[in-house]
Amino acid sequence: MLPSKKFLAAMLASLLPVPALAAINGADTTWVMVATAMVLIMTPGLAFFYAGMVRTKNVVTTLSQSFLAMGVIGLVWAVIGYSLAFGGGDAYIGDTTHYMLRGVGMEPEGTATIPPMLFMMFQMMFAIITPALITGAFAERVRFQAWLLILVLWSLAVYSPVTHWVWTAGGFLATMGVQDFAGGLVVHMTAGFSALAAAIVIGKRRDFGSAAKPYNIGMILLGTTLLWFGWFGFNAGSALAANGQAVQAFTNTFLASAAAMVMWVLVDHMKDGKPTLIGACIAVVAGLISITPAAGYVTAESAIIIGLLAGFICNSVARIVKGRYAVDDSLDVFACHGVGGLIGVLAVGVFGDAAVGGANGLLNGGDSLLATQATAAAIVAVYSMVLTVIILKIVGLIMPIRVSDAEEQAGLDAAQHGERIDNH
Repeated sequence: MLPSKKFLAAMLASLLPVPALAAINGADTTWVMVATAMVLIMTPGLAFFYAGMVRTKNVVTTLSQSFLAMGVIGLVWAVIGYSLAFGGGDAYIGDTTHYMLRGVGMEPEGTATIPPMLFMMFQMMFAIITPALITGAFAERVRFQAWLLILVLWSLAVYSPVTHWVWTAGGFLATMGVQDFAGGLVVHMTAGFSALAAAIVIGKRRDFGSAAKPYNIGMILLGTTLLWFGWFGFNAGSALAANGQAVQAFTNTFLASAAAMVMWVLVDHMKDGKPTLIGACIAVVAGLISITPAAGYVTAESAIIIGLLAGFICNSVARIVKGRYAVDDSLDVFACHGVGGLIGVLAVGVFGDAAVGGANGLLNGGDSLLATQATAAAIVAVYSMVLTVIILKIVGLIMPIRVSDAEEQAGLDAAQHGERIDNH
């Protein structure tokens, strides 16, 4: 019996090359998948970092504030956050084009070499950790239910719009020429300046100023290590390709954090007479923050200078905020993320090198970039603070934000979660 026409057609089709999805690059896609997983681990790292600094009675709630953001914002991002950030829209906000990830597929668009679905996932990790950063500013005094509502509103009203302004071609800050490689404006300045506003509006802990023993310095070191590891994906992954710019960002990420550590420890030694491990851990994070917006735009030499500046300035600001102005930013979120992010954003305008990527800064003949960076920083800082105050006021009308004095005294773990880290 002769084979049927359908059989012959199927055999012929099997011999033809299978059409590949447009322009997917295997190396780029693999690297960004790995980087996405590295950035994901930063949020549990942040949970350990913050929880190690608070008192034993508040460890569980501090861990929960970061960890549960992974689930809550992961869903919010997939449903509408990504669309508001990267949908078409206008110069100020996206639209509902990608609601429930509609149209987010596997075929790269434009000059991209990775699937849009992977880009969405990579950006999701940024969306998750950014609001979690804010929790360090009001640690040990906020109701968990209120935080969950603040978390969602802040992500939609602050994070998604600013992301759209900076990281979409039609965003109004992008059209101004602003440069933000991995999130100095989008992540750190939004979180840092929102943290300052939150610390002021929510108010001080009842025993602010009294000596408080951190729960576990080893946990702080573990959290720092996870953050440091993940930050290589955060910064180098933002090249969205396995290329030279990613390698430069990878190198700069380490050098800036190492420089910040050395400078911070020196400042602590000069001012307090004793360098501390906690200070060294905070310094690493400050250095990582400061290089984030500049990681793929500056040379290694400039990265070291940026890290040294962050180690000195962030340390000084942390002392001033609590000492001179008595603002209870519990875990120095503003000093590290707000000020560190600002240092990095402005540093792009000074040290930016087009030979590395982006545009030239002041030292390389670029006369206008610094002004653009400063303008964008001012806009993001003011917007973040104003919207955060509005969100807190709205949530305050719905439910109490602060725990009662008795709950604060007893500790939030028992009052808010019914469990304690020491099980006693």
